[in-house]
Amino acid sequence: MDRPAAPSPTGPGGVRLVGWLLAAGTATAVLAGTVRLGGRLDLAGAVPLAIWLSLLLLVRCRWPLAVLLLSVQAVIVFRSAGLTDAGWVWPASAAYATLAADDRPGRPGLAWAAGVGLAELAFAATWESTSGGATPREVLGSLGTEALWLGVLLAAAAAYRNRLRWRAELDERLLRAAREGELEAGRRIAEARLEIARELHDVVGHTLTVVGIQLRVASEALDDAPKDARAALTIAQQVRSEAVRDLRALVHVLRAPGEAAADPAAGLPQVEPLVDRMRSAELDIRLETSGDLAAVPAPVSLAVHRIIQEALTNTVRHAGASRAEVSVRCGRGRVEVDVTDDGRAPAAASGGSGNGIRGMDERVRALGGDFSAGPRGKDGEGAGWVVRAAIPVPRYRV
Repeated sequence: MDRPAAPSPTGPGGVRLVGWLLAAGTATAVLAGTVRLGGRLDLAGAVPLAIWLSLLLLVRCRWPLAVLLLSVQAVIVFRSAGLTDAGWVWPASAAYATLAADDRPGRPGLAWAAGVGLAELAFAATWESTSGGATPREVLGSLGTEALWLGVLLAAAAAYRNRLRWRAELDERLLRAAREGELEAGRRIAEARLEIARELHDVVGHTLTVVGIQLRVASEALDDAPKDARAALTIAQQVRSEAVRDLRALVHVLRAPGEAAADPAAGLPQVEPLVDRMRSAELDIRLETSGDLAAVPAPVSLAVHRIIQEALTNTVRHAGASRAEVSVRCGRGRVEVDVTDDGRAPAAASGGSGNGIRGMDERVRALGGDFSAGPRGKDGEGAGWVVRAAIPVPRYRV
């Protein structure tokens, strides 16, 4: 891929102004240099050469190579015809510098400028040696000075060109960094939105489900077993309080992302109370755990809690199950969780619009784990449903 051209340090108006200044400076320099070096200053030699060289510079930006070739040709013609005693290289200094500093793709300006300069010096050496007007020593001294001036001129133009390249590359890096920053910010915003959506879905869905179960229990037991009704209402109030705490923690993160928020009321130590709240007369849930649940890192602990919570919520709301089993195993550098029931597949797994299974999968994969959800048996619907997750915890050993 071609490297982009370096931007011009000035706008179009500035380029035109620089062109006129170079044209005026070249005309003045050619005339003053001719006088300074003892040459002839007449209307048939130095004056038209100075005017021609200066006018060519007005189109140097569009055709830098053509301007240099025409400038060198004019110098050679005027010198060979004896119309002027001006130098060979320095009258066309601005044309040499313009071509050498040309940084547009596909235009090796520096190489062309060096080649034209060497060709001009070679012609000058041949012409001055054969014309008989100067000794070899004088020719060597004169052309040595011209060659030195050409080298200095090309070096300065190359330095200017490299500076433009550096500025272009710096601007490109800054622009790339800004774009990458925007992409990273967008990615973080998308991740934050997904996390907020998962938390709201899990917290609100679970709370409404559990509160609905307990309210139904309270309604059925209100006349015959007031104590059971009171206990169900207490559980509903407790679940509501925990949900409010979770939502407050989430809102705190949104309002003050740089500050520490209160820990949500969710984690592996809270799995047993979670299962107790989800039990009902219609659904018997059995919990089995192994390992030190309290030692699991907070992100994994929260993810496992949410997976169990969402899986049991789906069981209550969609599966029509009578029995469920929850298994949590901590050890060997990972945490494994299984939630099985004997009911139907959730609506989302059958093509519904629910986000529960997708949210569980996102949670697990964000922590580098494996997730699966599907029928427990081979005979499809009615054989039960199983949710499995395995999340690695490299520093956790039991």
